[in-house]
Amino acid sequence: MSGTARHHLTRRALLGAGTATALLSMAGVAPAVAAGTRRTAAGPAGARARGYAFLDAAMDAYPEHGTTRLAQSYTDQAGLFSTAFTYDNALAVLAHLARPGHTASARAVALGDALLYAQSHDPQYDDGRLRQAYNVGPYVYYDGSPQPDGFVRADGTANVGTQFGFTGTAVGDMAWAGIALAALAARTGADRFLTGAVRIGAWVEANARTDEPLGGYKFGVDGSGTKLPFTSTEHNIDLTSLFGRLARLTGEQVWLERRARAEAFVHRMWDASGGFFYTGSNDGVTVNTSPVPEDTQTWSYLALRERRHAGSLDWARTRLKVTDTADRPNSTVPAGQSYQGVTFSSASLVADEDAPIAPYQPKPDRSGVWFEGTAHLALALRERDAPGDARRAARLLASMEQGQDRLGQGQTVGGRALPERSGLVSASSPLDTGFGFGYYPYRHTGATAWYLMAIARANPLRGH
Repeated sequence: MSGTARHHLTRRALLGAGTATALLSMAGVAPAVAAGTRRTAAGPAGARARGYAFLDAAMDAYPEHGTTRLAQSYTDQAGLFSTAFTYDNALAVLAHLARPGHTASARAVALGDALLYAQSHDPQYDDGRLRQAYNVGPYVYYDGSPQPDGFVRADGTANVGTQFGFTGTAVGDMAWAGIALAALAARTGADRFLTGAVRIGAWVEANARTDEPLGGYKFGVDGSGTKLPFTSTEHNIDLTSLFGRLARLTGEQVWLERRARAEAFVHRMWDASGGFFYTGSNDGVTVNTSPVPEDTQTWSYLALRERRHAGSLDWARTRLKVTDTADRPNSTVPAGQSYQGVTFSSASLVADEDAPIAPYQPKPDRSGVWFEGTAHLALALRERDAPGDARRAARLLASMEQGQDRLGQGQTVGGRALPERSGLVSASSPLDTGFGFGYYPYRHTGATAWYLMAIARANPLRGH
């Protein structure tokens, strides 16, 4: 087996059948460069309010297409039209539940109900699965074919994102949706949310459990239903949280056994000499040693809170640390601005700056800040609270707040202008993840939701 993870899919990679026609990575157009450098007074409270304003706008972009809806993941300029990723919407649920003064946010409930709708109105399956993404509004695809429906198609089925090949089902996406539904069940007491979360857990057990040497749970299935051979550390971290929540909410011990299986795989990915977690395995037998991603370092701590592995946060904050400035090769940061944080993986730091990230994509900036991961790290540092962690987290949060103020200006959702200075871009400049796709400076539901949870000290992975 090759030691590289170029062909090791991650939760964010395309999962459809025949995805080579899906414009490959994340966009079809070059990233917009933020305009303007004037800093306006904001502060954490104002920044948080504007973050929620963005989540609201992403959810309300297509009012003529009904109240059963998901939030569009990226601004229109990303070239993904009305795509709503399941993972991003699960995060939006959790961010809304962390919203100050909102005991059981109506928006969180509405998004949770939309996930349940997708689960029970899939055009092909009735087994509890969710797809990687859905369409939530009309558009005309690049080849001229129209996509006329909202989230609910004319025939009543959920509008699966077939145009871009987002038709597969990844265990990570399922776990996050299950975490969100379980959180809603705990907050509201509504049985429907727990039922949906249990269906997700049952699907994972039936379709992803493996008895391979490294154990754990496999990646999921592609759009044709074919099981994928990879086993992801990140996914198994997610499952420790989901299964733990299900054990607590249902009182059924079987979920604790399943949680232990997922956790055992995570522990097998620990590199004691380096102080970090590997990304997983391509075959269930051999550990994939490169690249090393950020999220396995931060999510492992958020989910497990293990003192013996807490050094993974230090690995992430030092080994993946970046500062993006306008004078960096391929940076799209405006002159006079600077952003600090972490990048996606060890491979992002050595990306080929002379070659596009993928066909039709721009060249990468090795120092591009991945704001979603920076928010993971800020929250994890606040959770750990070791000497210096509060100061480090504050610095990361300030960088994100500056990014919300200044980057991604003039972008739209559903053709509608966004509230001023609302929403975080996914990356300060184009960055190569090292896993075959990139992140770009488009305002993003997922990055914004993680920032909001970080500022609220709301750990979505500790529900057990």
